[in-house]
Amino acid sequence: MAEGTAEAPLENGGGGDSGAGALERGVAPIKPQYLTTKEQFHQFLEAKGQEKPCRETEESAAKCFFGDRCRFLHDVRRYLETKPADLGPRCVLFQTFGRCPYGVTCRFAGAHLGPEGQNLVQEELAARGAQPPPVRNGLDKALQQQLRKREVRFERAEQALRRFSQGQPPGPTPAAAVPEGTAAEGAPRQGNCGAQQVPTGLGTSTPPSSPVRTCGPLTDEDVVRLRPCEKKRLDIRGKLYLAPLTTCGNLPFRRICKRFGADVTCGEMAVCTNLLQGQMSEWALLKRHQCEDIFGVQLEGAFPDTMTKCAELLSRTVEVDFVDINVGCPIDLVYKKGGGCALMNRSTKFQQIVRGMNQVLDVPLTVKIRTGVQERVNLAHRLLPELRDWGVALVTLHGRSREQRYTKLADWQYIEECVKAASPMPLFGNGDILSFEDANRAMQTGVAGIMIARGALLKPWLFTEIKEQRHWDISSSERLDILRDFTNYGLEHWGSDTQGVEKTRRFLLEWLSFLCRYVPVGLLERLPQRINERPPYYLGRDYLETLMASQKAADWIRISEMLLGPVPPNFVFLPKHKANAYK
Repeated sequence: MAEGTAEAPLENGGGGDSGAGALERGVAPIKPQYLTTKEQFHQFLEAKGQEKPCRETEESAAKCFFGDRCRFLHDVRRYLETKPADLGPRCVLFQTFGRCPYGVTCRFAGAHLGPEGQNLVQEELAARGAQPPPVRNGLDKALQQQLRKREVRFERAEQALRRFSQGQPPGPTPAAAVPEGTAAEGAPRQGNCGAQQVPTGLGTSTPPSSPVRTCGPLTDEDVVRLRPCEKKRLDIRGKLYLAPLTTCGNLPFRRICKRFGADVTCGEMAVCTNLLQGQMSEWALLKRHQCEDIFGVQLEGAFPDTMTKCAELLSRTVEVDFVDINVGCPIDLVYKKGGGCALMNRSTKFQQIVRGMNQVLDVPLTVKIRTGVQERVNLAHRLLPELRDWGVALVTLHGRSREQRYTKLADWQYIEECVKAASPMPLFGNGDILSFEDANRAMQTGVAGIMIARGALLKPWLFTEIKEQRHWDISSSERLDILRDFTNYGLEHWGSDTQGVEKTRRFLLEWLSFLCRYVPVGLLERLPQRINERPPYYLGRDYLETLMASQKAADWIRISEMLLGPVPPNFVFLPKHKANAYK
């Protein structure tokens, strides 16, 4: 609740002891009932300051600044009477961490509410310091305001863009020519002898404050920009790379894949213009769980200025091991704006984006591309040598064109040709991997590693099968346990209140629209299942296995109700891909 209103009205005058009369020019127009004199103002503060803190807290809690206009309930008992029934008897946050931060709003609140509606705490877990693991790469409120007001400066990006406008490729910034604004990145200025300017914001136009003494030695990295040869290297040869998957590749799903053996993870595709505008929904795609030891983010954009500025912003604010450029997105919304696959036909802009981002990033830059735009016109083999010369650390090649989509199998023979064209730059292959046999054949083409996308959605235990070189005949109860773990991770990430539960349910249903295509190993006449083989209608070995094979959204909702309780009234779900089979 908001702070309690003062009993005596306050004056906001610019000095003097004038009463509650007409305000002088330049003074904020406060309502008359809140105006007071300077003496009354300080008397009020002194009187309130002498009261006991508990009484002050009770008074402020009993009052609401909005009065009758407030849209929220302040009576816990009345709220609990109108609140929908709990979805289950067990709160995963309370059982795991000893305390649920959502209190009475939790949809499983019966597990941790006392008789008076108070939020209970398990002292043993709390004493051991159990708390939700920190999720990195969040958006700071102050930074969000600066982005919305366009107060963030991008000196390094603008310097690279100026070179482009002059027809020169961006080069390394000499130590003596580092702009003053780079002090906002936390780097001490030269000549301060261990003193560092305290940044007032992230490169804002506000002048820096007075220098303070820093702790620890001053290193070259604090003053001199890293050269390309000194950047952190990305060595992921032979590792299993989970593809950045829009909608389904969220943080709880990546935790599931990490548990089954994924080595490298990447956030969902983030649009650079939305990040530069400080949109919370877009910054949420950059969040990183502590179990993701090798993690990157993927950016989409069509123009060098926005992509370079976004790369500089991320290099200051997020913890990642690499940044990936999406040059493979085939959807019209992205393609018609010049992003995604369209960059393969815009080589000049593509080069400026890569060189500009590489100039401002302190981590390796990678690129994900397709074979080309048109079905019979391959472009990747011509682009790969150029990407290598532009400074790209690694390229992932999806063996399909934009026009082809998923109508035909991925062209691994062409990927093998591209491996030679890209050498010595490592090339990862992607497309149609659903078993360890598929992965073995892919590695025989000479690729540095494989990226797994739809295969992970159909069976996230695919990473275990590849590493252990076996087929896993996983039971329906084991698959339900995986879904239960996903919902627990979702409630931990998005919250256990109504909004968090329904967001978890939505993402679970999106995932179930892919999981239903999996056919259990024990039911197959021939191993392995091919990713382009549509499963027929079949009866499983038990009811749950049959239910999981259903391609009707109503049955997916039934599975979600097993884990998250009944859906709200008039609930409707339609997958994002809107295939006819799911109507």
